[in-house]
Amino acid sequence: MRPSFTLLEADLVRRILAEARDLLETLGLEIHNPAVQEMLLAEGARVDSATSRVHLGAALVDRALASAPRTFRLYDVLGHETHHFGSGTVSFTPGSAAINILDAGTGAIRAPLTADYIRYAKVVCGLGHIASQSTAFIPTDVPSTVSDSYRLFLSLFYGEKPVVTGAFTIDAFAVMRDLQVIVRGGELALRERPLAVFSCCPTAPLKWSDVTSQNVVDCARWGIPVEFISMPLAGFMSPVTLVGSLIQQTAETLSGLVISQTARPGAPMLWGGSPAVFDIRYETTPMGAVETMMIDCAFTEIGHFLGLPTQAYMGLSDAKALDAQAGLESGFGAVLAALSGVDNVSGPGMLDFESCYSLEKLVVDNEICGMTQRLIRGIEPREDFPARPLFEELLREKHLLIAKHTRRHLRDEIAFPGPVIDRANLARWAEEGRLTLGARARREVERLLGIWKPSRLGDDVKAELVRRIESEARRAGMDGLPTREA
Repeated sequence: MRPSFTLLEADLVRRILAEARDLLETLGLEIHNPAVQEMLLAEGARVDSATSRVHLGAALVDRALASAPRTFRLYDVLGHETHHFGSGTVSFTPGSAAINILDAGTGAIRAPLTADYIRYAKVVCGLGHIASQSTAFIPTDVPSTVSDSYRLFLSLFYGEKPVVTGAFTIDAFAVMRDLQVIVRGGELALRERPLAVFSCCPTAPLKWSDVTSQNVVDCARWGIPVEFISMPLAGFMSPVTLVGSLIQQTAETLSGLVISQTARPGAPMLWGGSPAVFDIRYETTPMGAVETMMIDCAFTEIGHFLGLPTQAYMGLSDAKALDAQAGLESGFGAVLAALSGVDNVSGPGMLDFESCYSLEKLVVDNEICGMTQRLIRGIEPREDFPARPLFEELLREKHLLIAKHTRRHLRDEIAFPGPVIDRANLARWAEEGRLTLGARARREVERLLGIWKPSRLGDDVKAELVRRIESEARRAGMDGLPTREA
């Protein structure tokens, strides 16, 4: 039996959905994109062009829910399937779009550079419990107008895993689309085997910007999956009650689903979010707060109630260093996400309210992800009945270390962590250098960098990727891209 965790009764889910639908029909939402307004108007929405307010009736919402796919697949750069969202599998991906990085050498939080991103991309390649890449942080040695497509370029050039990403401008989408088409070898091939998920974030409360709503439409028309990242802030930009914030999150996500499915029925999507409670004492949005995690788990239940695959920002921390708080919040969140059945869990590697990235935390989080994945496999009998013969052998041999039963089932039953996790006795720990968690994590980062192998993408494809991103860099006024390794 797979262990699970629930917070909402079915009747409460229905009431939240009913309230969210009422908000969309009566109060409506702001959409600051005239083309998207016109698209929705043609499908029966009521639009007030003077206020940019769009009202979505029950029929429009019902059509969108009916056409949204219940499952979809994601593929790596080589075309191999890596994810089957909606199948019940829990996958982890690094957090994304941090503006800082934790420098392991100095302990300082600083602005990241291209060299940092390349190290990150290489490290992710070696993490067995992290199923995809993300465009994790923003290198500051390229202009902001290029940074979205540049991060995707680096991920596709150095790694093979699919990418969770996003565009902050309308123009960036075209470049990022081209990079994916180059990897796949054609537009149809990209539709058949998508290799990226784009995060699309409504603005609280009940608002879609010109850029983000256009991204939703563009992704739908190109067959690129999206994850809707609604971000209510309980007590600030959403009601302070968890139910009130869930109503807002549900309304905002439903509105994204309507935009996507109206643009192209059947467009793949994840029902997701990155909500938080608001800590009025510090004016912060703690991702490690238990109430934040409860909202995440609860909106996941609503997504599953609708039969949709889900996403959530969990398994991250508000700490500023790789310390006990970082482990506490990240571990707690990852376990709750897995028990709730979140299809795509975003967050490993993140610190400081989603603002800072740490490679050392990422390798620790990889172990947390492995433990949670073992947890949700649950307990099942493996030649344990009848039990008497096994215990007769134990009494006879005084141990079962080399028993056939042990050798057959050891790896399935016990998940052995990597060298980041200390399981040595005191004497051996001392003999091996008395390494702290931080020291072990730094050593593991260097080990993964040392064993990294270049992506198996063809040299001609890599050259075309370089040409496309260099063209975009020149358009942004750059003479060339930052120095990177061959």
